[in-house]
Amino acid sequence: MDFIQAIILGLVQSLGEFLPISSSAHLVLMPYVAGWEYQGLSYDVLLHFATLLAVLGYFYKDWLKIIKDGFTQPKTKDGKMLWLLAVATIPGALAGYFLHDMAEQVFRNPIMISICLMVFAIVLFLADRKVGDNKSSFLTFKTAIIIGLAQALAIMPGVSRSGITITACLILGFARPQSARISFLLSAPIIFGATVFELRNFSFESLTMPMVVGFLTALIVGFLAIKFLMHFVKTHSFNIFVIYRIILGISIILFYLQNVS
Repeated sequence: MDFIQAIILGLVQSLGEFLPISSSAHLVLMPYVAGWEYQGLSYDVLLHFATLLAVLGYFYKDWLKIIKDGFTQPKTKDGKMLWLLAVATIPGALAGYFLHDMAEQVFRNPIMISICLMVFAIVLFLADRKVGDNKSSFLTFKTAIIIGLAQALAIMPGVSRSGITITACLILGFARPQSARISFLLSAPIIFGATVFELRNFSFESLTMPMVVGFLTALIVGFLAIKFLMHFVKTHSFNIFVIYRIILGISIILFYLQNVS
C-alpha cells in the first residue's frame, strides 16, 4: 500500500463513518472499483481506532459529564444518558458478534450494497421530511432500544450506521442536531467494541508508514466531518446525502453489470 492509497482509505473511513453514506460500503467498493488489494485487519483496526479518537475528542466534554453523572447522579438527564447509550449499543454489539462472518462474506455483494445504499437513503429522506415537531428532547428506554435495533441493521454494508441511527431518531421525533448528536455519541461504544474485537488481529510487525499516515488522515478528517455535520444540520436537510447515495448505488450497479457482461 502506497501513501496515496492509505490516505484515500483513511478519508473514506472517516467521512463514511460519520456522514450518513456508509463507511463499510465505501471500504468494500473502493478496492473493488480501483482494483486494490484488501489491506488486512491490522489496517482496519487502525482506522477504527482513529475514528474512535475523533468522536471522543470532539465530544470529550459531553462524555466526561455523561460518565460522571452516570455514576454519581444516575437519575439526572446526563446520568441516564450513559445507561441508555449502553442499552442502545447492545443490539448492534450482538449483531456484530453473531453476524460478523456473514457481514464479511454474504453482505459484501456489490448489488446488495447498492440496494442498501439506495433503499435506506429513501428511508432517510422520508424520515427527514417529518422534522419540525422536536417533541423528543431526551432518550428514554423505549427510544434507546428502537435506535439500538436500527443500528444493528448497519451490519450490512450500505445501510450506514450513522445514517440509520439518524433516521431512527428523526422518526422518533428528534430534531436534526439532536439526531446527529445521539448518533455520534452512540458511535463511540460501538466503534470501541469493534476495535477491541478486531484487536486480536492487529500486528505491530505489519505497521508501515503509509498505515500511520492513513491513521492520522482518518483521525483529523473524522474530527472535521463531525464538526461539519453538527453545523450543517442546523440549517440544512439530509437531501444532499440522499442524492449522493442514490447516484452511487446506481453507478455501482452499472459498473458491476458492465464488468460481468
